[in-house]
Amino acid sequence: MKQSREISRAAPLKPSLLVGDASRREVWAWAMYDFANSGYTTVVITAVFNAYFVSVVAGNAAWATFAWTAALALSYAAIMVSAPVLGAYADLRAAKKHLLLISTVGCVVATAGLALVGPGDLALGVLFVVVSNFFYGSGENLIAAFLPELAHEDGVGTVSGWGWSFGYLGGLLSLGACLAYIGYAQGQGLGASHFVPVTMLITAVLFAAASAPTFLYLHERTVPQGTMGEAWVTAAFQRLGQTLRHAHEFPDLRRLLVCIVFYQAGIQAVITLAAVYAEQAMKFTTQQTLVLIVVVNLMAAAGAFGFGYLQDRLGHIRSLSLTLIGWIAMTLLAWSAADAAAFWAAASLAGICLGASQSAARAAVAVLSPQTRRAEFFGLWGLAVKLSSILGPLTYGLVTWITAGDHRLAILATGAYFVIGLALLGGVDLTRGKRKAQATD
Repeated sequence: MKQSREISRAAPLKPSLLVGDASRREVWAWAMYDFANSGYTTVVITAVFNAYFVSVVAGNAAWATFAWTAALALSYAAIMVSAPVLGAYADLRAAKKHLLLISTVGCVVATAGLALVGPGDLALGVLFVVVSNFFYGSGENLIAAFLPELAHEDGVGTVSGWGWSFGYLGGLLSLGACLAYIGYAQGQGLGASHFVPVTMLITAVLFAAASAPTFLYLHERTVPQGTMGEAWVTAAFQRLGQTLRHAHEFPDLRRLLVCIVFYQAGIQAVITLAAVYAEQAMKFTTQQTLVLIVVVNLMAAAGAFGFGYLQDRLGHIRSLSLTLIGWIAMTLLAWSAADAAAFWAAASLAGICLGASQSAARAAVAVLSPQTRRAEFFGLWGLAVKLSSILGPLTYGLVTWITAGDHRLAILATGAYFVIGLALLGGVDLTRGKRKAQATD
């Protein structure tokens, strides 16, 4: 009896949503990566460096905004080309964690490199933006591939929601630390060319520190599939080619990925241009815009966390459908907003839908991915998301160009992507797709 009691204390029951030997600590370590890397997107892409690049590095030139979006598009194109191949290699060599470490170091170093970018350093700025965003996106795909190794199908939505909600809180921590320093620097009479480079160092250090638990406690469970010697590149491309040739055998995953391209195009337009819309269409001040970013992140964290539990009860496809309906409502509300109160309501709804839709999609891909090809299939997921990152913002920008700056019509036009995504989602059969993934294994 004494021995049995000691065993009970040493090995407490784990939640039923976890698989095998996965522990709460390992799930926390996995979620910490979302916490760590979100600071990069919040500070560099959304709130601080983007405006600095346009106004200071490019000197508010007429082509400055185009140069910024072109740099991001270049990095997304590189991820689209490389992600499926890196995923195939990670599966064949059981190298997800190793590649994740490389991508993390690459993003941290390149983000720190942005601190070297000053007025007129356009080429250097573009270089470090492309490199840092490439490594960020590659790591995003790799960390997602660990999800089905940690959670059962009935709990994958909940665990995915934990990660996304943790991520938004991490973004707020990095943004808060940077804004605190910006406030101090401005109080000392220092300009953007001084304090923005320091915020890049703050972001890089927080990314490195917060990701440490991931590499300490997250395990690589994939088993290497044969030996490839020095021909791993050829083998990875062959594996990818085989997947593409047999894509018709995975109709539900294929349809879901096409659906993701469309509705994520709308999401990426909102993420990239929400601040622009707030200032141009709603006449928000810079301070109001920063508060808007904080509110959206808080709502996104709540949405990802809450919908994570909900989707394991309603189903991933049904939950994703609800969020797309929410996105359509948000688009109509933002388009028709006549005052700040209506726009704040639209922004809050966008935050809830943002966390929920991204969490639900990642969970659905996890269910539809064969066990032996998870990194490869999540590489295809990353390809779909990055294609949308080019498509959505360019659509918004094209509409504003054609209409001589009509941002309301631009947000309404990007809302069409949510309608198309919702229509495509109706043809996804998760049960059938899961059976195919299991048969492939």
